[in-house]
Amino acid sequence: MFSSIEELSEKLEAAKYVTDPVTLKVIYLAAQMQKPVLAEGPPGSGKTELAKVVAIAADTTIERLQCYEGINEEKAIGKFDESLQRLYLNTLGGTSRAEWASLRRDLHTLEFFQEGPLLRALLCEKPCVLLIDEIDKVGEAFEAELLEILSDWQISIPKIGTVKARSRPFVVLTSNEVRRIGDPLRRRSLYLRFEHPTIERETRILEKRTADSHAELHGQLAGFAHALRGYTLEKPPSIAEMVDLAEALKILRVREISPELRDVLLPLIAKTPNDRKRLLLRDGFESLVFDTQRYSRDFDGAEHREEEQVCAERRRF
Repeated sequence: MFSSIEELSEKLEAAKYVTDPVTLKVIYLAAQMQKPVLAEGPPGSGKTELAKVVAIAADTTIERLQCYEGINEEKAIGKFDESLQRLYLNTLGGTSRAEWASLRRDLHTLEFFQEGPLLRALLCEKPCVLLIDEIDKVGEAFEAELLEILSDWQISIPKIGTVKARSRPFVVLTSNEVRRIGDPLRRRSLYLRFEHPTIERETRILEKRTADSHAELHGQLAGFAHALRGYTLEKPPSIAEMVDLAEALKILRVREISPELRDVLLPLIAKTPNDRKRLLLRDGFESLVFDTQRYSRDFDGAEHREEEQVCAERRRF
């Protein structure tokens, strides 16, 4: 997929993805070694986005299997199209007993099979990105079914047999830690731990994703996100939600987060009744704005000190 780490870095940069050296190397190694990446961490920390930007960087498609409790093989791998099989039988008319064995083989081929995302990923002529999202919502039995794909790059389908991969996808497994992922799947994967970004990293993300918004807001919004996530909300804001908030403030031509914006911002940041009640408390939102200003000042001060240190180092040489 990528000829070098430098190429990968340039393409992720073009896709407006802010990464760190470790994550960059893990993505590159996973592509070279054809190993899955297990991305684990809290909801909204950017795990799913990783698969999307790798697909953009590789200029390929993405096949997504959204996991949920009760998902079965039909949803993940696919099933026979019975209506198409009946239509085929009707077009043939009468069939002799001698022809029936051959006909039954014809009916149980991929031509009469509705492919699910796992099978589609293996049948791609060009390697795609396979995103198996929120795998922690399924049980160990479903995990075991994935091992054949991730170990041997093939799928066994009843009545068809073993279907081998035409190409090997770049696989990203995400987990919000609803339950612990089993050891067999962990052993086959390269592991990436995701946390909510630091103020510095979120500022850079907002700069890239909302470049045409007011520049002074980026640090404020990153500080606001940090304050919200420390406020023990039921649903702390994701990175994507903060990008939406930046877009909303740009539309409203707002240059500074203030207590007066509470009622306007609540629909964007409070996604449960309890979170809304907490932020509607007399001091709730005001304390968040105070913390936002404090975090922003601390970040600006640290950034300024870092710039001064760099300048001092340059003067030494």
